[in-house]
Amino acid sequence: MVLSPSSRPKLASKARLRWDKREEKYFLLYPERGLLLNATAAHIVQLCTGEHTVDGIVGQLLAKYPSQAREEIEREVWGFLDQIQSRGLLEAEG
Repeated sequence: MVLSPSSRPKLASKARLRWDKREEKYFLLYPERGLLLNATAAHIVQLCTGEHTVDGIVGQLLAKYPSQAREEIEREVWGFLDQIQSRGLLEAEG
């Protein structure tokens, strides 16, 4: 599956976003593994519900981080989505 700006990504059923009280950070958990997420990555995963398009996710992050350039946010969103998609942790419609 190739993501496009109009794709609506959502986490694969084997992946779960969990808050770790000890670390005070989010982890993306999947069978026998886990990824520690920074604040931006956690926000992206929270928006991967199948309701938001990739462009919509970029727009939400632009609103949250107005001092960041659109190109930088787009690069982060696309890079992160590609990373979790390559691990089989992302599905998308559209």
